[in-house]
Amino acid sequence: MVGGRFAGLVVFALFGCVCDAQWGRPSSKAKTQAPATTPQTFRRPTLPKVYVTARPAVKEPRSTPVPPKTVVEYPPLVKPDTVRAQCGESSVLVEVDLDLLGIGHLIQPSDITLGGCAPVGQGNSVQALLFETELQGCGGTLTMIEDSLVYTFALHYQPKALGATPIIRTNSAVVGIKCLYTRLHNVSSNALKPTWIPYRSTLSGEDLLVFTLRLMTDNWMQERVSNVFFLGDIMNIEASVVQANHVLLRVFVDTCVATLDPNMDAVPRYAFIENQGCLMDSKLTSSRSQFLPTVEDDKLRFQLDAFRFAQESRSSIYIVCHLKATAVSPDTEGKACSFSPGSERWTDAHGNDQACGCCDTSCTRRKGRSLADSAAQWQGDAALGPIIAEAHSATGVVAVVAAVGLVCVVVLGTVLLWRLHKPTL
Repeated sequence: MVGGRFAGLVVFALFGCVCDAQWGRPSSKAKTQAPATTPQTFRRPTLPKVYVTARPAVKEPRSTPVPPKTVVEYPPLVKPDTVRAQCGESSVLVEVDLDLLGIGHLIQPSDITLGGCAPVGQGNSVQALLFETELQGCGGTLTMIEDSLVYTFALHYQPKALGATPIIRTNSAVVGIKCLYTRLHNVSSNALKPTWIPYRSTLSGEDLLVFTLRLMTDNWMQERVSNVFFLGDIMNIEASVVQANHVLLRVFVDTCVATLDPNMDAVPRYAFIENQGCLMDSKLTSSRSQFLPTVEDDKLRFQLDAFRFAQESRSSIYIVCHLKATAVSPDTEGKACSFSPGSERWTDAHGNDQACGCCDTSCTRRKGRSLADSAAQWQGDAALGPIIAEAHSATGVVAVVAAVGLVCVVVLGTVLLWRLHKPTL
């Protein structure tokens, strides 16, 4: 039994030596008899180094707010700098000197209005009046010029008789005030949704429509700078709809009214487009007024002979139209009818002359239209003005004739004197 234990110890010792030799760990005997050797250890394999470069964070472009631009248009009778305006984000502040004409005659506060609105108080000086209104109030009209929104106001001065006398000592005047707001664009030049509330309230969060009226040049390439016409001139007017996130829309002009004030219910008034798109002016006055054939669905062009109201000293007029936008489809309902005095017939700008058959009677909505069809229509108002219609003055012609006559007299007299004093040979 003792021999068996001895044999087990020997086997265990031999197994330990073999393990030490295999795993590189010296035995206790080797530690005392031989110098220590460097033990072998297992190491993880070396992996290739990977360098990750962080991309710079892309900053979203920030649109720097552009302050609105204020323009005051003075007529010849008004002294410059007597009207000061400040356009804000949603309102406009106007200060008017009582010496509006610069002749030392103070105007009466009741004689001046901003689009029909009376002054709200006095300005920084006792000799000044203060007007304040929202951009959509006091006759403010919205137009669009390229990448700008323009709110236009008219400051009317209409003097009344002095006291109990029937006389006045100053002339009436109209001062134009414009607030120009720049529309923001993103990096790809795609128009962003405006943050302003247009002249016509938004229909929904995605259905933003703005109806506009613009005076155009003779070639229809750009907006006309001057708003002054002479009787006999043709006014080129473009109605349009500015759309965002919409299907293709076609614009129509249902009604148009001309007045002396920016109020379509003012008197006198002249409705030159009625009956849901019938241009009545050429029918009533045998004028050249007409709708032009459509080139773009979202724009409708028409021409109107310049006019002014009879027995009225004011030469400025305002035009307010009710516009309609309809999704373009084969069943699009709408018309733009013109009357030709020569042929005594109505024609449609879109080529559908049958739609004009009701212009001489009463046009009503076609029957059988579903609610889904009517939901694809939007309506709104647009205004234009003031437009100045002046009569041709004969003073300039008389002056030219007089100058030519004077030159002829001088030349004739010179010739006669030369003949009288001509030396004889």
